[in-house]
Amino acid sequence: MSTRPDPAPETAAAPAAPSAPAAAPAKPGSEWLHYAVRNPKLIIGFSLVVVLLAIGLLGPPLLDNGNPNEYVGPQASAPDGTYWMGTTTFGQDVYAQFVHGLRSTFLVGVVGGAIAAVIAMLVGFLAGYRGGVLDEVLSMLTNVVLVIPTLAVLLIINAYMGVRSVAVQGLFIGLTSWPWAARAIRAQTFSLRTREFVDLARLSGSGTWRIVFREIAPNMSSYLFMMFILLFGGAILIASSLDFIGLGPTEGVSLGLMLQSAQQWSALQLGMWWWFIPPGAGITAIVGALYIANVGLDEVFNPKLRES
Repeated sequence: MSTRPDPAPETAAAPAAPSAPAAAPAKPGSEWLHYAVRNPKLIIGFSLVVVLLAIGLLGPPLLDNGNPNEYVGPQASAPDGTYWMGTTTFGQDVYAQFVHGLRSTFLVGVVGGAIAAVIAMLVGFLAGYRGGVLDEVLSMLTNVVLVIPTLAVLLIINAYMGVRSVAVQGLFIGLTSWPWAARAIRAQTFSLRTREFVDLARLSGSGTWRIVFREIAPNMSSYLFMMFILLFGGAILIASSLDFIGLGPTEGVSLGLMLQSAQQWSALQLGMWWWFIPPGAGITAIVGALYIANVGLDEVFNPKLRES
């Protein structure tokens, strides 16, 4: 009996080529850094701020004269090799006043901006996360401070203070310039408190401040940093306005006080451009660079605004 041959085995299918492993998602920090070093607005803005800050920090110790208001040279002298920015009507070195003024301007911006940012975060986080009666009370407080004419209050306070310093000026600016930031933080917190990661943290027994600073605040870090830059620049502008109208620090020197002195002693009418242009350009450069850097940061943190 003939046996039938076994059927030919089926041809095995060729194994598929292994697929390339999926790229690991980039960490937010590395992604932001990638776009930050390629953003011209951010680089130009922060570079200018760093240069001016370095002049303000390193300039005063390098000067032979530690008192910027001392009469050291000829009166109303134009810039030359000895006095790089000339002298005032009274023989004061404008360059010495400028570098000391930069330090004072940055100091009032840091103090005022930091105080306003801390108050805004405390009020905004509490109101947005807890809600209810606490939200209504804090929102009412925020609205009251928001409608108060800040400049008028600062004028009254400064007028009745015998001795005014840069730190005290920054303190009062910070105590009156936080409401708009608090409202913005409250809105952001209100939208984040219903997310799953917040619910999980709440179920695990975490307290209010632990959830706020461990879960909510890190997700708003870029927004908080940009907010501080705006508060920083706003504090400098308010301080310069107070200085220009004669309600600045009673001791020391600032860029606003330089403008006030130049205006008081008719520097513009006398053609002493070297007295009022440096402080005006310094204030403009600091605030302008901060806002340019803030625009660059917005493009870095917001994917919809990135050019590449």
